[in-house]
Amino acid sequence: MIRNHPARGGWIEVVCGPMFSGKSEELIRRMRRAEIAGQRVLIAKPQIDDRYDISHVVSHSGHRLRAVGVGEAANILSVVEGCQVVGIDEAQFFDDAVVEVALTLANQGLRVIAAGLDTDFRAEPFGPMPELLARAEIVDKLQAVCHRCGGAATRTQRLVDGKPAPFGGDTIQVGALDAYEARCRQCFEPGPDVCAEPAAESRLLARN
Repeated sequence: MIRNHPARGGWIEVVCGPMFSGKSEELIRRMRRAEIAGQRVLIAKPQIDDRYDISHVVSHSGHRLRAVGVGEAANILSVVEGCQVVGIDEAQFFDDAVVEVALTLANQGLRVIAAGLDTDFRAEPFGPMPELLARAEIVDKLQAVCHRCGGAATRTQRLVDGKPAPFGGDTIQVGALDAYEARCRQCFEPGPDVCAEPAAESRLLARN
């Protein structure tokens, strides 16, 4: 594959894939390379991601790099002054404004590297990720190893007591191996639609 980075100006890179595919590790690797080259770097991460350390991006393998936790995507602009390379970890957890933030930074000449889940536990597009992918100059979609068959995993399976989580559950639920597995297309199991039966019962009660 031939890949040409822009010779000048800013650009957006997106690293995506399911959980356990190495997205944060790849983000850390790219940021460290830029740091070694003498560039000023900073990683912003959503404050809700406190699985390991709110002040660091930490990969599942234990690699870490200092980060700044922010509440809303717009706040990223206020913490990256003087930086040349900006990383955005767990981009799917941010509000839709993260797209405009990335575009603003790239238009100002910065290199923006966003990492995140491209699909949620239902295997549906996750938050602002589809637009980030469409706007980026460079996209890398990583694969994990399926926890069931060992094949190429592209999906994230959320589990509740070892079974697929209900389809109607909250989209955002921070967790790791205790609540999620990487699955291939064949091993992925859609969760039950728990809303179907209560809805039918409600209609029955309304008729009575």
